[in-house]
Amino acid sequence: MLKGIDPILNADVLYALRSMGHGDDLIVCDTNFPAESVARQTVLGRLLRIDASAPRVVRAILSVMPLDSFVEHPAMRMEVVGKPDEIPAVQAEVQAEIDRAEGRSWPMGSIERFAFYDLAKKSFCVVQTGECRFYGCFVLKKGVIPPEAE
Repeated sequence: MLKGIDPILNADVLYALRSMGHGDDLIVCDTNFPAESVARQTVLGRLLRIDASAPRVVRAILSVMPLDSFVEHPAMRMEVVGKPDEIPAVQAEVQAEIDRAEGRSWPMGSIERFAFYDLAKKSFCVVQTGECRFYGCFVLKKGVIPPEAE
């Protein structure tokens, strides 16, 4: 346990978050996503896991990682096949965590399922959650932390 660090953030995930740079993508995926095979193709090259729901994992990640304010959609959700505008409960819950972390409404973008897979392979890393609900897959783009005023 570390003071001020969400206890579900394990050492491997913290290492990856610290290693990422501005504009790098992190994938948060559900239990049905082909996480192991996709993760092997990422910059990190191995799968990370946090056994918790997708909203809980996003809350933990965003407690230490800023979202990229230089892009329109620093967070994206996988679209429901055949119903791209549908927002399943898991996605609404993750949206609420993003808004809470950012202190404002910041709607996610969306990405078609196979385009999501392609993007995931080019990402920095994949964090597989314990989320069993369908479409619990998200992209989070890392932002910057400004220097402290002296």
